[in-house]
Amino acid sequence: MSDRKISARIYSPERPSADQLERFERFIKQHYKRDCSLEWVRDEDIGEGFKLEVGTDVYDWSVEGRLSQLQEAITSAAAAGGDVIPLLKSTVGSWTPRAVSEQTGTVVTVGDGVATVKGLSGAEYGEILLFDGGVRGMVQNITQKSLGCMLFDDGDSVKAGGKVKRTGSSAGVPVGEGFIGRVTDALGVPIDGKGEITASGYRPVESPAPGIAARQPVNRPLKTGILAIDAMFPIGRGQRELIIGDRQTGKTAIAIDAILNQKNTGVICIYVAIGQKASSVRQIVKTLEENGAMEYTTVVSAPASDPAPLQYIAPYAGCAMAEYFMRKGQDVLIVYDDLSKHAVAYRSLSLVLGRSPGREAYPGDVFYLHSRLLERSARLSAAYGGGSITALPIVETLAGNVSSYIPTNIISITDGQIFLDTSLFRAGQRPAVNVGLSVSRVGGDAMTPCLKSVSGTLRLELAQYREMKVFTQFANYLDDEMQKSLRFGEILMNILKQEQYRPYKEWEQAFIIAAASSRGLDWLPDEDFEDILRGICRSFADEHPDVIERINGGAKLSEEDRATITEFAKAAQNVK
Repeated sequence: MSDRKISARIYSPERPSADQLERFERFIKQHYKRDCSLEWVRDEDIGEGFKLEVGTDVYDWSVEGRLSQLQEAITSAAAAGGDVIPLLKSTVGSWTPRAVSEQTGTVVTVGDGVATVKGLSGAEYGEILLFDGGVRGMVQNITQKSLGCMLFDDGDSVKAGGKVKRTGSSAGVPVGEGFIGRVTDALGVPIDGKGEITASGYRPVESPAPGIAARQPVNRPLKTGILAIDAMFPIGRGQRELIIGDRQTGKTAIAIDAILNQKNTGVICIYVAIGQKASSVRQIVKTLEENGAMEYTTVVSAPASDPAPLQYIAPYAGCAMAEYFMRKGQDVLIVYDDLSKHAVAYRSLSLVLGRSPGREAYPGDVFYLHSRLLERSARLSAAYGGGSITALPIVETLAGNVSSYIPTNIISITDGQIFLDTSLFRAGQRPAVNVGLSVSRVGGDAMTPCLKSVSGTLRLELAQYREMKVFTQFANYLDDEMQKSLRFGEILMNILKQEQYRPYKEWEQAFIIAAASSRGLDWLPDEDFEDILRGICRSFADEHPDVIERINGGAKLSEEDRATITEFAKAAQNVK
């Protein structure tokens, strides 16, 4: 027997007698092979009987506990079949109370969505704990003496000195086809007033990213319908493309357009709103419904009014929902809007948990926070189902500073970024894509041969236009050749202007770029540019369906097709 004593507590409404204390001591020595130090704690809530707490184990000899055990015994006996009355008599006659052991701990402190717990030495990181009042929490900090837990539910019922139990399960969310077309909170609970959701399964919010052997190259395009992106910074299925820019520059608009363009493509979309205004989320849902996009979209909402733990868990919950479809061989587009607010929520949690702050007061593991989320986006090989998750994380910058902590972290994790420029936005260039700072590291691998062939020189021509514009802005005289070059650059900038919720088809993008590159659109006026351009596309579709068929087939534009497009674009000037 160990010389070290074990601490034990007896909870009851009245002090136990000396005989009862002696029996408790014998019980502890028999089960734990150690001497004990017993402490009595008055607990009026027990009613009659006792509860014995030995380390992390609790033995329930209260009246409520005995009745619960008796009910289990009778239920077990009845399950065997036969006449119920004799079974009840024999069960009651032979039944004796037994000790029920469960892992419980005690709340030390609680506040700001975080609780400190002691007495649960076996709890694991990420495990769900159950507090008084049914409040759920997740283990985030593990020290030698205590656990730090973030609370998912309203923590008003959690008080210092209260009890907390282990569940033995990690945090997870329900998943399945039933979530398509629905709006849920960060825990998968529907909040759209359309009733319960029948789940097909349950996935942990944290899971390992697919390994190298499980992946295949990203070479299938995921078309956004936005000419400025599809033609210069293509996104492939399985890619992680960051959308970055200052506040109110159209970051969410690009993500919503990308979702709208997935209609009839078989791509499942998930939009995760983190720290947004609830009214903004409602407006996005309304837009998706009006455009028929909710038929293939799930919205996970953790608005600014939600506590930090729910904002923290929301993107992982959305990713778990996406993984369900990916593992079934389907393609998924997931938008995280936005991860800068997610990092702020995690920072507030970490500082309350007592973690050491680093650069800009963020904890040192904030890079790992987003890397373990975004690395789960991949295109699986055929042996693993062939599904994919394409991630569009959104990050907000301050005064265009892309070198601050969170933006640089996520830039290094993702496969490219679409940078939205405030000055371009204010000048009326929508979407305000900065061609110089934007990049796709997948590049031409995710483009169709047709679009790749016509857009190869587009970025170079735009870069030359920007340099020429800066060079000539103070010039008093420009020769004809210089004026033509500037006009050509203006035309290229104009074709990149695109109204929200009006995606281009691929053949329209190829037609527009081919016509503009061959100077076939130099006659277009600056006003109503897009409407005129769309009208030309409709007319071309009516007169040359054979060219469109070849473009949709993926073939490169032939010289004859390029000539046809150029002649048609120039001739459209004379059409009234």
